[in-house]
Amino acid sequence: MTDFITSSAANVIGIIGSIFIVIGFAHANMAKAMNALLFNALNLIGAILLAISLMVNVNLPALMLEVVWAAIATFGIGKALWLRHEAKPA
Repeated sequence: MTDFITSSAANVIGIIGSIFIVIGFAHANMAKAMNALLFNALNLIGAILLAISLMVNVNLPALMLEVVWAAIATFGIGKALWLRHEAKPA
């Protein structure tokens, strides 16, 4: 992966990923009604960007955390989409 992304670029990607996750966390705590799809999408994007960063600047425990974080966010997106589908009148 380091052939494609420099360490500095990976740091920038990781910072952007962190910002996405923080925005999602802020939304979850400040919104009157949390949008589960938005929350999980922000977390998924953040986890993917952080994982990319961690594949260049290797930190295995943190990379494992981001893989699990992305999996949970993907599940949350699926659940949010399913609930929206179920809520639509037939």
